[in-house]
Amino acid sequence: MITIKEIARQLEVSTTTVSNVIHGKTKEVSPDTIQKVQKFLEEVEYVPNISARNLAQNESKIIGIVLKSRQDRYISLLQDPFVCEMLSGMENAIREAGYFMMIYMSDDIAEIISHISTWNVDGLLLFCMLDDDGIRVTEKYHKPIVFMDTYAEDVLHKYVNIGLDDEKGAYDAVRYLIECGHRKIAFLSDNNIGVDQQRFRGYRRALKEAGIEYSDKNFLMLHTETEEIDRSFQRIARKVSAFTAVFCCSDLFAIQLMNILQDQGIRVPDDISIVGFDDNLYGRLHRPALTTMHQDAEHRGRMAARTLIDLIKGIQPESTQIVMKPHLVIRDTVKRLKE
Repeated sequence: MITIKEIARQLEVSTTTVSNVIHGKTKEVSPDTIQKVQKFLEEVEYVPNISARNLAQNESKIIGIVLKSRQDRYISLLQDPFVCEMLSGMENAIREAGYFMMIYMSDDIAEIISHISTWNVDGLLLFCMLDDDGIRVTEKYHKPIVFMDTYAEDVLHKYVNIGLDDEKGAYDAVRYLIECGHRKIAFLSDNNIGVDQQRFRGYRRALKEAGIEYSDKNFLMLHTETEEIDRSFQRIARKVSAFTAVFCCSDLFAIQLMNILQDQGIRVPDDISIVGFDDNLYGRLHRPALTTMHQDAEHRGRMAARTLIDLIKGIQPESTQIVMKPHLVIRDTVKRLKE
């Protein structure tokens, strides 16, 4: 690849002039010289060495995105519409700011830590760190970090976390079901940790305030290993006859459940009402269209990326705890029971 020094020698101009034209700093360069340099650059198909430039400026212009997955999940995180929408928001903000994005996904926190400690990235976006995962990362990585959906108080008071009021979102969804006359309401999830634990708390609070007694039988636990997922949904479908409504911790689970029920001749919402959480594309396209708690995943991703880039530039946010509010979107999967 031809160097700036060689270009300057052939054009009989200074290396500073060539560099200024390449980087658009042309206020003090004559129009004729700009045209001459740009024509030469096109002829030799010159490509700037971004790595060398960034090394000289002690920055990589790369944002690292780490997704902590679960070994027992039957699908990749990248197949989840919520995650895809979130990554889309991140990518847009990162590109607009002149940075690049590097993604790493693993269910092994030790493996994650081993890799990121060697990365030359300017900052990290960490999604879904559980237990002490976030703490272990911060002990090894000392550049700016922004968390998303992290429930670890030892981390939250020191670092920015872009969260959602999951407890209130679930509470509002279940309150809506109760207002529609439902009292036999199940809770469907594949875990009771992190985000889903907060949603379970909201579900329990809504039941308690309405004077509805909770039973462990109300918790419909999915087993999401690849070889178990279909049998798990079939088992849960056989249990829904004990309820008039099911609150699902994600739209993905809600749509899968509705499809299984439909195959068995169980009608939504005539026979059972369903509420999801996320308001992703699947829920909007399904018929009947899914009643769900809306959160703007794309906006959350964009906000997380912009906040991290501000931190890289030394700009501190007004608060380290940014909690967004979901809202209920009423569509066609909840039946109002007669008084």
